Amino acid sequence: MNVTRAALARAATSAPMRTPLEQQVLENIRRSGMLSSGDRVAVAVSGGADSVALLRVCEALRADLGITLLVAHFDHSLRGAESRTDAAFVAELANGSGLEFVSAREDVAAEADLRGWNLEDAARRMRYAFFARVVEEGRATRIAVAHTLDDQAETLLAHLIRGTGLTGLAGIYPTVGAIVRPLLTTRRSDLREYLRARGDGWREDATNHDVRRLRARIREQLLPVLERNFSPAIAGHLGDLAQFAREEEVFWTALVEDRFRAYVREAGESFAIHVSHLLAPLELASIGAEGKASNAKSPQRTLTERLIRRLYERARGDRRELSARHVEQVIRLAEESTSGRRAELPGGIVVERSFDTLFFSRPETARDSSQETTRPRDTYQYVMSLPGQGAATVSVPELGRRFSLKTIDWSSNARETECTGEALDAALLRTPLILRNWRPGDSYRPRGRRQLRKLKQMFLAGRVPSRERASWPVLESDGKVIWARGMPPAAEFCAGEGTRVGVVIEEDSL
Repeated sequence: MNVTRAALARAATSAPMRTPLEQQVLENIRRSGMLSSGDRVAVAVSGGADSVALLRVCEALRADLGITLLVAHFDHSLRGAESRTDAAFVAELANGSGLEFVSAREDVAAEADLRGWNLEDAARRMRYAFFARVVEEGRATRIAVAHTLDDQAETLLAHLIRGTGLTGLAGIYPTVGAIVRPLLTTRRSDLREYLRARGDGWREDATNHDVRRLRARIREQLLPVLERNFSPAIAGHLGDLAQFAREEEVFWTALVEDRFRAYVREAGESFAIHVSHLLAPLELASIGAEGKASNAKSPQRTLTERLIRRLYERARGDRRELSARHVEQVIRLAEESTSGRRAELPGGIVVERSFDTLFFSRPETARDSSQETTRPRDTYQYVMSLPGQGAATVSVPELGRRFSLKTIDWSSNARETECTGEALDAALLRTPLILRNWRPGDSYRPRGRRQLRKLKQMFLAGRVPSRERASWPVLESDGKVIWARGMPPAAEFCAGEGTRVGVVIEEDSL
């Protein structure tokens, strides 16, 4: 017993002396798993109190966490000499702690003007692009940024003021890729007290108090009123709400990804989904006649809306500017519109309906179904040989397919032969045999018909999507169209009673 007490006493005296704030952050990091032993963590330091406190806390905890630290600073060039002084201040902090210092300086205002971005949005984009480069170059495995509980509360209030859905209530995430936020449950005031107790200074950014900006008005005016007159714990309550919303979002994200993988297919440079799969992505036995008669939204509506946002994100690369009104446009296109109709979404994304399928595309890949035009990339033409014994084969890289003309002994094997298309009479084929894409005006008399039919009419009858028609394969014999994929062959070239050698057109993947 005496030995045990002595061991405990030695352990207590050798344990690092942490402040309550440091202990709180350590527990948060371990609970979330945002950092692992061996990580090289670049602490993003602007020079303000929050980021300086984050650096000091990370220094105090690095032995416990088994991490290596460096300091990263991005100069936005927005405040002239003050910006340069901030950079020098942060460089001195890194030097004083013996830490590697990584920095970059860019003209954010000029870039915002050039690209038509909001200044705050431009600053955020360029700052995080710098962080991404630090990771890509192998200088760090994680970037620690100093968002606090106050930032979380301000973010949720800003989303509510501007209008938001459930996704917006998730607020700021503790971990996104290589970005980690160890202070997201810590109050800003606690960080300042921590720095004062240590005797550390920091830089003040006057723009943080410019109440012409919404975030500053929330920080300086709205949040203090809510704390003083309604609830001193409002920031914590908003932080809890964000956490609950994130937990819900984890479920929804997994479900949407599952439905996306099950139902969405890539069609060239577009992303396609069947209308029925979009409007009813789940089989719910509880939806019956009573549900249909009700004025309430379908229980599937929420998943439908999220699938639309996911498709938009996949086509564009992000979800910026997509509003509830735009989502509703796509739903109306699926519920009420006919083939050939389309909806135009922000960022140049076009959603086009082709029969019972919706295609999400960028404008350069979307095709107006009302125009019979062929773009250069759809054009191809390959000469094929008349088949002898064996097969005449041609590869069409534009389609990723290989086409073959195979001969069969018609008199003895015709009834036993199974093939992907109907047979032609080899004796009636003439050179040149050309496999090419469909052209406006193409027509022939299909087997079983008395009159010529345009291929466009046959496409409509066969429900061939408009975006696929321009590259649809067609076979010519001596200038006459005799075959088109999936259609009956030309009547005057079909194998019949007098045929001795039949020709079958087959295709497979390259």
